[in-house]
Amino acid sequence: MGEVMSLEDDELARLREARRAQIQEQLEAQADQQLQAESQQAAAEQEAQVLANAMRTILTPEARDRLARVELGRPDLAVTVKQHLYTLHQNNQIRIPVDDEMLKRILKGISENSRRETSIRRI
Repeated sequence: MGEVMSLEDDELARLREARRAQIQEQLEAQADQQLQAESQQAAAEQEAQVLANAMRTILTPEARDRLARVELGRPDLAVTVKQHLYTLHQNNQIRIPVDDEMLKRILKGISENSRRETSIRRI
């Protein structure tokens, strides 16, 4: 009877150790995923800060106000415009500062490019 209990105790100890190792691996994997997510978030925040600083240089106050209002309604369009303006500024292809009228033309051009064609068919 003592041998049976000893075998069961050994089996139980191995199962516990295997489970402990499995849990440890899961915790390490979760920590790695969290670290990657935090790294990506930090990179995105840094990019947003770079764009915000560039917009202070590139846009007039009126144009910044307009872009802020656009961002409230269509954040994806605002990010696209900011990235476009930043790229143009980096390549010296745009006259600085960009005023409200120029921003209106840029917004119109970009929103027309991204606008989907809607058609209604009657059956």
